[in-house]
Amino acid sequence: MPGRAASGERYAALSIAPAEFARRRRQLMRMAGDDAALLVAAAPERMRNADAAWPYRQDSDFHYLSGFPEADAVLALLPGRAHGEAVLFCRERDPAHERWHGEVAGTERAVSAYGMDDAFPIEDIDDILPGMIEGRARVYCHFGREPDFDARLLGWMRRLRQLRGGGVVPKEFVALGHLLHDLRLYKSRAELKLMREAAAIAAEAHLAAMAFARPGRFEYEVEAELLRVMRGRGAVAAFPPIVAGGANACVMHYLANRAPLKDGDLLLIDAGAEVDCYASDISRTYPVNGRWSHEQRALYEVVLAAQQAAIDEVRPGRPFDAAHHAAVRVIAEGLCAVGLLKGGADAAVESGAYKAFFPSKTGHWLGLDVHDVGDYRVDGQARLLEPGMVVTVEPGIYVPPDGRGVAERWRGIGIRIEDDVAVTAAGNTVLTAAVPREPEELAALLATRPARAG
Repeated sequence: MPGRAASGERYAALSIAPAEFARRRRQLMRMAGDDAALLVAAAPERMRNADAAWPYRQDSDFHYLSGFPEADAVLALLPGRAHGEAVLFCRERDPAHERWHGEVAGTERAVSAYGMDDAFPIEDIDDILPGMIEGRARVYCHFGREPDFDARLLGWMRRLRQLRGGGVVPKEFVALGHLLHDLRLYKSRAELKLMREAAAIAAEAHLAAMAFARPGRFEYEVEAELLRVMRGRGAVAAFPPIVAGGANACVMHYLANRAPLKDGDLLLIDAGAEVDCYASDISRTYPVNGRWSHEQRALYEVVLAAQQAAIDEVRPGRPFDAAHHAAVRVIAEGLCAVGLLKGGADAAVESGAYKAFFPSKTGHWLGLDVHDVGDYRVDGQARLLEPGMVVTVEPGIYVPPDGRGVAERWRGIGIRIEDDVAVTAAGNTVLTAAVPREPEELAALLATRPARAG
């Protein structure tokens, strides 16, 4: 796939041009002011057990500003620095280390390939960085996120006071997220291209899972099929997939994925792919045997109508929470219509009675993180949507298997339908539309499954 490293090519061309990363850094520095320093650390490597590490995933903020894929790195943005404003501290090339752990970019490639103005070995940061931030009024950072980095930062401040006698040390630490996360909320063309690719791969994985799932399979087998497709396309899972058969779908964040799929049950799959750190997030629900029961179909159609009403609210100028309010209204009306709620929809909404079956929100920001950064409210009011923002739309109905006062035929039905929706100047684009939602389409697709799986 273009833009990502093939086997043995760890440092292939970036999918997003270095000029875009540089533009982000300049914009952030303008927002921070000339008397500020901004420090962002790479994600540390984390151990799974003994000497086995978890697969490495870069910190989203660090990636957004640099595209640099390694641990043991710190990005310093120093507005007005004569020798270059963007400085990266990173691992130096070392043949002995690389023999065991693979090639690293090194300081030269940090400049030539990643567009940094200057780069130094990470081993020298304690000697070099304190002098770079000397005399600046503020340090923007993620204080409180990584204790080890916090301790190091405080050590640099102590060193400045000891060496200079005070008076030149930055007077305050400022939360970096307040500035940076607002920038990340608006996706560029290059970012949207990656998100479309992540959506396409996730869609392919969902379709493969539909073809594979059938009574007698286990949830983990379906999960393996999802992961097979994602890894086969050069992506990774954006989060641990939820593969929930029957009443397991009523557990909002079900992750066990161990149960057998039963004839007559629904299967809820919530899974997304990640491409170059950009995520997708899709949920679909359908009958394992390909045939809807009356109750399953009735609730599914309520959720589908709620999702469409919510998607219609995803457009410029509408409040973020308008989609949720639209979905709540449709779900409340549907629950009253089938008899799961008594009285009218107005009372169900006002009292919150619908939350017994729809306890979640309808969506979230999407981008470098599945639940992406960005304020949902501004000055106490729901944020207005603008072109470049991407949200998920994921209403659901979840009837607890032990629900009191609920007829047996409804119990244990869990349904969620989720798509990724980009706000455009003209309205919106559903990035994940390749996976069918209509009940007839799903039934027809499931009917094409071979009689026996391989």
